[in-house]
Amino acid sequence: MLKILLARLSQGHRTTGFPDVEPALPERFRGRPTLDPTRCPDGCAACIAACPTGAIARDDRRGLALDLGRCLFCTDCTAACPEGAIAYTADYRLAARRRDELFARAPGEPPGLRELALGAELRRLFGRSLKLRQVSAGGCNGCEADVNVLGTVVFDLGRFGIQIVASPRHADGLLITGPVTQNMRLALQKTYDAVPDPKIVIAVGACAISGGPYLDHPEVANGADAVVPLDLYIPGCPPYPYTILEGLIGLLGKSRPPPPRP
Repeated sequence: MLKILLARLSQGHRTTGFPDVEPALPERFRGRPTLDPTRCPDGCAACIAACPTGAIARDDRRGLALDLGRCLFCTDCTAACPEGAIAYTADYRLAARRRDELFARAPGEPPGLRELALGAELRRLFGRSLKLRQVSAGGCNGCEADVNVLGTVVFDLGRFGIQIVASPRHADGLLITGPVTQNMRLALQKTYDAVPDPKIVIAVGACAISGGPYLDHPEVANGADAVVPLDLYIPGCPPYPYTILEGLIGLLGKSRPPPPRP
């Protein structure tokens, strides 16, 4: 026991200061993409052709657009674009309350810089104690692993009053990962039905939002909103732990507002 206490003392304070302190992100981190259509040669569609999930599109009225709900952050688009019209930033704030808010367009305001908080009554109910049942609906374990890591001493999800619980009957909502395979569709619906009202539902990762790389496969539902209503979308493949954490605490009105855009 003495050795354990001495080891813990030598480790010092490990819990991040987030959200009061901006997180230190790895150099290779890929956050919200930016689009600059002024760099696109006329008629070039190299990035559109390169995207494995069809996340990039162009129309005459709104120009180039990137759907973060489908984006795998794989950089195939940036490698295919000779002009650098698409680039990934270090902005980890990607969560949105509505599906149509997950579109990065240019010119225009990128997604993620908007109000995430629930209404006043739901914040009163869940603001100090939010219990979530995690459902892996056919996931590859990437998103699941980054959700699990939030329970470590570094992120300490419990300090925000958020806890992953074993039973939907003890939960206030669901946190869903995976593209919702046909084998998991009924299980997800039954789990949702078992959560008492009022409840919230959160989709984590491109698979849970749109089907991700399995989009339009006959054995998947193309995302959780084909089965249950969603209250929060957290894109990524998988989302970085800080992206998930920012979305969860933002839902409870506890996240720090982003810095003003230049």
